[in-house]
Amino acid sequence: MPKRNKKASKSKKISLSQIVRVFNKYPKKSLNYKQLAKQLGVSNFEQRAGLEAVLNQMVNKKLLIKPKPGKFQIVKGKESFTDQSATGVIDIIASGAGYVSLESSDTDVYIPKEKTFHALHGDTVEVRLISSRSSKREGKVVRIIKQGQSRYTGILTVSKDFAFLATDSPKMYTDIFIPLGKLNGAKSGQKVLVNIQKWPEDAKNPIGEVVEIFGMAGDNDAEINAILHGHDLPSSFPKNVALVAAEIDTSIKKEEIAKRRDFRGVTTFTIDPDDAKDFDDALSIRKKANGLWEIGVHIADVSHYVIPDSKIDQEAYARATSIYLVDRVIPMLPEILSNQVCSLRPNEEKLCFSAVFDIDNNGDIQSEWFGKTIISSDIRFTYDEAQQRIEKNKGSFNQEVATLNRLAIKLRKNRFLQGSIEFEKVEVKFVLDEKGNPISVVPKVQLASNKLIEEFMLLANKRVAELIGKPANQKKIRPFVYRIHDSPDPEKLKAFQLFIEQFGYEMKLGSREIITASMNAVLTAVKGKPEANLIETLAIRTMAKAVYTTKNIGHYGLSFEYYSHFTSPIRRYPDLIVHRLLETYLKHNAPVSSVILGLEDDCKHCSEQERKAEAAERDSIKYKQVQFLQDRVGQQFTGVISGVTTFGFFVELIENKCEGLVRISSLDDDHYTFDQDNFCLRGRRYKETYNLGDRVDVIIKSADVIKKQLDFVIA
Repeated sequence: MPKRNKKASKSKKISLSQIVRVFNKYPKKSLNYKQLAKQLGVSNFEQRAGLEAVLNQMVNKKLLIKPKPGKFQIVKGKESFTDQSATGVIDIIASGAGYVSLESSDTDVYIPKEKTFHALHGDTVEVRLISSRSSKREGKVVRIIKQGQSRYTGILTVSKDFAFLATDSPKMYTDIFIPLGKLNGAKSGQKVLVNIQKWPEDAKNPIGEVVEIFGMAGDNDAEINAILHGHDLPSSFPKNVALVAAEIDTSIKKEEIAKRRDFRGVTTFTIDPDDAKDFDDALSIRKKANGLWEIGVHIADVSHYVIPDSKIDQEAYARATSIYLVDRVIPMLPEILSNQVCSLRPNEEKLCFSAVFDIDNNGDIQSEWFGKTIISSDIRFTYDEAQQRIEKNKGSFNQEVATLNRLAIKLRKNRFLQGSIEFEKVEVKFVLDEKGNPISVVPKVQLASNKLIEEFMLLANKRVAELIGKPANQKKIRPFVYRIHDSPDPEKLKAFQLFIEQFGYEMKLGSREIITASMNAVLTAVKGKPEANLIETLAIRTMAKAVYTTKNIGHYGLSFEYYSHFTSPIRRYPDLIVHRLLETYLKHNAPVSSVILGLEDDCKHCSEQERKAEAAERDSIKYKQVQFLQDRVGQQFTGVISGVTTFGFFVELIENKCEGLVRISSLDDDHYTFDQDNFCLRGRRYKETYNLGDRVDVIIKSADVIKKQLDFVIA
């Protein structure tokens, strides 16, 4: 026992952070050697010698002073760095300061602007933590481990002696300096892409080179391409990928047909938006002798044509998703595949991967089958055309469409009884002229035909995930790609509950069943009300973000224990992975190491690409909103306050759903401050408030197409 104590005391080392913590307890006191030793639990000779050495180092580094001989005190007004360091990714905010999300902690560390060490948004950095008497963790960047982003888009300004880029990114807090020899033909006023080459420690700005010219700022194609590249997304396919795609053998061999279940003689059709070209799903229907309905959900067999690790596959993986902007689609696969070979066009034989269900008249599944098929679609319906057959019961295949709709209603009802939440936020669509300029805004209406397709896609996605993931269906654990949706943040739910009380709605909190039932009741009650879109939007914001992962926790919003994405391999790479895994498991009923290697990394990559694509879509919508309203400056509109911040509030116009900012500086009738707890701006003198959800009349003050910014003032 004595030997263990002696060994322990020898191994105990007094660190800088331990000493700093003692001094931070007594910032105004000077402590002598014995007082420090007692606070630190130092008792033996070796530790005392080590303590004395550390104290002298701290005096030399001007972290401590000696107000009297033998007395030490922390330097007043100076930060004290601990010997703790950690790594993480930095998130830069508009001021130039940042927050580092540490790999070793759930708590972010605040980094003042002057202590970012030239780190840019998304960089992986090493942080030295600063001792603080407040609850806020603070630090400084001491090393950039990995660069997160080196390319930025923006508007170029060229003068006689130098040039600089004012970036589009709100996360980039400084301009980029560009030597005249690095312009590569770019001119002042153009939208360009710049690659940062270096940022010397003593330089105020990073130094870069123009690597791509999009065109003049404000030009539609220039702005859209800048949006894509600003989110590190492609705008076209590399030439080598296009050449490989053109050489794909698109013929269907007899021996391939022989391996598949033949649905060419079964009534089959597609239902898609009127402007769609990539038809990746079709439905078949026929009545069986036993009275059951055989419903086939047929999905384009992209995996037959896209071979793992081929050039096309590598490009598809890098993109991970098709990108849907207001005026164009950037497909995941080359057009010959997405719009031709794999698109389930009518009266053409197509290879599919299918989920086939025998369903009774109550919408209950009696049996199911999954496998490779060949189909020939009889007709292509738009949603409006299918809706006409549902409403009027007339037209070709009207009985089949009506039956599918009736079964979809049963499936939908059962799904909500099981706890699915019904989100139906109103969305709008821009009508564009031949040059891509918006000429009107129309709401996207969710028809019964939309819900019909949605229900059968959800069914296929759910049952495929259950087939692979349910313990009863597997002898060994089979890694898979799940689409998960975590439970909502309790604090966000509480805030939502308090907010909707202002409108007279009640939100009950408690178990999952209570929350989902109450949320559905609220969403049903607000339908048709002026505040409907706002409350639906806020309800969605309370929810977690759905992601891809191999670690299944279920899908909260759908209330599915198992859920995946199987139905859109033309436009989502995770669906292509699911097809490959499903084919493997149907053949071998066991995992194959070469198939599952790095699967979780693939999931993370696909989730990240999805977020980028969504951000690009939002930016394209903002751009078109400003374009649409640029000729209406000075006009008055009625809107609803859709967001409140420290610098003003956002207003969504009721007429066209465009959103702009009323700056707090423009409110000249009082001094307003942000009341975070009550989602409002409150006047200090007259106590007037601007609340989230309030109706207000505004005038469009400015519409800056280049900055993609709408400014409103109160009418």
